[in-house]
Amino acid sequence: MENTKGNLEDRTQEGAPLATRELTLSMGPQHPATHGVLKLVLDLDGETVVKCTPYIGYLHRGVEKLAEHRTYLQIIPLTDRLDYIASMANNIGYCVAVEKLFGIEAPERAQYIRAITGEMARIASHLLWLATHALDIGAMTVFLYCFREREKIIDLFERLCGARLTVSYPRIGGVRNDVDSKWLDDLYQFTEEFPMRVEQYETLIDQNRIWLRRTKGIGVISAEEAINWGLSGPTLRGSGVPYDVRKFMPYGVYDKVKWEVPTGKNGDVYDRYRVRMEEFRQSNSIVRQCIERIPEGAIMADAPKFTLPPKDKILTDMEHLIRQFVLITKGPQTAPEGDIYVATEAPKGELGFYIVSDGTGKPYRMRIRTPSFVHISVLPKLCEGGLVADVIANIGSIDIVLGECDR
Repeated sequence: MENTKGNLEDRTQEGAPLATRELTLSMGPQHPATHGVLKLVLDLDGETVVKCTPYIGYLHRGVEKLAEHRTYLQIIPLTDRLDYIASMANNIGYCVAVEKLFGIEAPERAQYIRAITGEMARIASHLLWLATHALDIGAMTVFLYCFREREKIIDLFERLCGARLTVSYPRIGGVRNDVDSKWLDDLYQFTEEFPMRVEQYETLIDQNRIWLRRTKGIGVISAEEAINWGLSGPTLRGSGVPYDVRKFMPYGVYDKVKWEVPTGKNGDVYDRYRVRMEEFRQSNSIVRQCIERIPEGAIMADAPKFTLPPKDKILTDMEHLIRQFVLITKGPQTAPEGDIYVATEAPKGELGFYIVSDGTGKPYRMRIRTPSFVHISVLPKLCEGGLVADVIANIGSIDIVLGECDR
């Protein structure tokens, strides 16, 4: 506006329009509603977003370059730190990629355990998403309800492998340790109660008029635009595209259980919310089916050149101790040369590992295709033309985590 008070009063009295200018506002990287150290520079015309420019890199740790200086087994803990909200899914995606590179396959029991823990990670990730997304928009009670169920899943993870957040549980060729019947029974009990909990979340906000006004018709992106932007996961399926890596390129036991791919129609914040709510039920169903069908057998592939020996043999036999030492410190000495890209369906979308092998025990090059990196790039499309308050709703609806974005 005009700087001098006299000029402003004169123009107001004359009935002339006020002179205005755009305001540039920096949102983040310390803002809690950006879900991490994300910085958005907003050009505003009043409350309307004229331009939105995302800035990333505040959490960059060089994970891909670090991986190139570590053996294939030593990389597993690095993948925990990508999407640390669902570290189990990252571990599984990496192990599946390396197994295809090495030409080995995990035993069937290990595949079922991976599906169970992977869907547990999906539910836990979506619970944290719903809690924070609802809190951003103003719904406090949902936050408390979601953490009640998430805590149960985290407790089960802790009982399984001793860790709650960064688990490092899957292994190349299988999983670290077996599950016992008590653990499976307790998880099955959780799956019996969980659908009722999802109904409680929906009762709180699903038809709430404030929630509907803050989500319906906000951040709309069509199916064609979503595909062109490279979106994946619930963010893509909210626009009506039924693409899910677990269906189109099945891995593990996902082709042996029955489940559906939820989709939206309008591609707005509300549809992206509804897709994830339905995924709660689908993941819950997958876990139940896997528990009912899990077979007996080994949990690690019989491939001594690539897989770690059982812990009890390491502690009692020198040959197995040496084998473990060499695999961890030097890596597999007979790794095939070539490159491979393998994608899995993480909670936030398509997680892909591109690995170039030169035949040594370490990857020559490794690049990671993370969904959050792609989804942040679409924020200008979602936010421009909307209100400042809608920026918060849009960020929550694409469910980003800066750990896997910056890498």
